[in-house]
Amino acid sequence: MYRLGKYRRTDKMSDLICDNYSMLLVMSRFGIPVGFGDLSIEEVCSKNHVDVRTFLAVVNLLISGEKDAGDYDPGVLSIPSLMDYLKSSHSYFLDFKFPSIRNSLLDVLGPADKQITDAIIGFFDDYVDQVRKHMEYEEITVFPYINSLLAGKKDPSYQIKAFCIQHDQVETRLSELKNIIIKYYPSGNTNEWNGVLFDLFSCSSDLASHNYIEDNLLVPVISQLEHNLRRK
Repeated sequence: MYRLGKYRRTDKMSDLICDNYSMLLVMSRFGIPVGFGDLSIEEVCSKNHVDVRTFLAVVNLLISGEKDAGDYDPGVLSIPSLMDYLKSSHSYFLDFKFPSIRNSLLDVLGPADKQITDAIIGFFDDYVDQVRKHMEYEEITVFPYINSLLAGKKDPSYQIKAFCIQHDQVETRLSELKNIIIKYYPSGNTNEWNGVLFDLFSCSSDLASHNYIEDNLLVPVISQLEHNLRRK
């Protein structure tokens, strides 16, 4: 059962994960392994050299939609830690999750109807390519821009809000693929198809959460950093 309200640094990490198993993905992207016994969230973060305030900001935003007043303060939140989390998310999607789903699609589609297989795999590959380009844009343009801001360098030709508009396009494409399979998928093993669909829905939800963190945590805190530098 999901707990309502915010988690605090004194809460047990095991309670957080047992109440919200999807936070396992958040933990892994912060580089935190399981096996932490009855340690508190703060103790586990400290043991793994993770900024606890940033960890809790991500967790609470995803679970309850709640933020503390300091979550938008560049002097409170660890921006490098947040960027490492987002980079790890990129690697998870591009290097693990998408290839895994693609292999599952190939297995369930099989060789029976090459035209249908080629169409669905082609659609999926186009979607992954769109996500890859968006994430590469963040890695090549957005994150270096943020690092420049952290170094005190202003860039009047760019603002952090510029990259958010691509998120809706990325999420829409995966929804189209789910609808195609739900409405028109060829005959086959129902359990296998449902397994693929479950992975697609789970991936879609995870990607939406990733984008939500960028739009509602990264963008506001970097906007505040931009504002602070303009005042100097």
